[in-house]
Amino acid sequence: MVNFRFLHSSDLHLGKAFGAYPEAIRNRLREARHGSIARLAHAARQGGATTVLLAGDTFDAETPSPETLRHALRAMAAERDLTWIMLPGNHDSLAASELWRRIATDGPDNLRAVTDAAPFEIAPRVTVLPAPCTQRRPGRDLTESMGAATPAGHLRIGLGHGAITDFSGEEGVAGIIPPDRATLSGLDYLALGDWHGRMRIGAATWYAGTPEADGFKHDTNAGALLVSLGGSLEVDVVETGHFSWRSLAVDLLPGDDALSRLAGVLPTVDKRRDMLVRLIVSGRLPLAERTALEQEALAIAPDFGWFEHDFGGLAADTRPDDLDRIDRAGALRQAAERLLAEAQDEARSLADREISASALARLYAIALEVQK
Repeated sequence: MVNFRFLHSSDLHLGKAFGAYPEAIRNRLREARHGSIARLAHAARQGGATTVLLAGDTFDAETPSPETLRHALRAMAAERDLTWIMLPGNHDSLAASELWRRIATDGPDNLRAVTDAAPFEIAPRVTVLPAPCTQRRPGRDLTESMGAATPAGHLRIGLGHGAITDFSGEEGVAGIIPPDRATLSGLDYLALGDWHGRMRIGAATWYAGTPEADGFKHDTNAGALLVSLGGSLEVDVVETGHFSWRSLAVDLLPGDDALSRLAGVLPTVDKRRDMLVRLIVSGRLPLAERTALEQEALAIAPDFGWFEHDFGGLAADTRPDDLDRIDRAGALRQAAERLLAEAQDEARSLADREISASALARLYAIALEVQK
């Protein structure tokens, strides 16, 4: 009986720009993606594997910078006791002929770039049946080739990149991989990439997800899959992510201790530097408490790698004496009354109402500060 263990990963997206974020965190996020190569290598060794299957989108673009490519190849070369199998995905498809020429020319001996669909042996009696992406949108099911014959008694591992479910949400998208591809093609395991969150399609079909999270869409810790084939199939999750992305929600009612509720959902201070957090607060609070909560959100923001708060769903109950504390008359009072009216005007968009509510809370906070 053949026994074989390997690490399944995908979607490293090396060179991803993260253009929507400030420069400081952008640089850290890019470096963390590069660092995922070493973390994958560590996970493979710890799990007793000597082969790492990368199921597409190792690079974020078909034309990565020379530095991004060189650094990736050097990092894989440094893990010389491991074999890396790199499949083209939709972001770094075979249409990028220059990229794959450079990988073939400059890549280390322990890296195999899969540039055609021919089955190949990666260990005695272990065959990979690959389906490299020929272009960004191939328009057909490339995994049909996985039905190719292999010698009797060989373990059959499919390696592909693409959607089993149409993750884009578009109607009538061609090229969807059948969810029973492993059964149809007699595969012992189908290693897929494309979906950035870990997903089990069937006992022998998995998306590994990205080893380094890149957004708020998936609420799982980034990692890879340690797969053991032989007497039985075993798939174990190993965490490899450096940064954690979390959407935190707090729904408040008058009478709630808003600051305690906020503290209850936040991570401890020692974990915040490597976290990106989107805080969404909804419900209703008195103006004074809403203001205090927003001031606290502003105060803790620098603790995190990146922090954004959305108070658009948090209404403020404003009493006459709240406005009196800003000013009893004059320009400041008029400004406060106008902001309050705008914040409560349901004819305006939620975003515009939130701007007015935040401005009123800020005006209230400044007034209290001046009066101290």
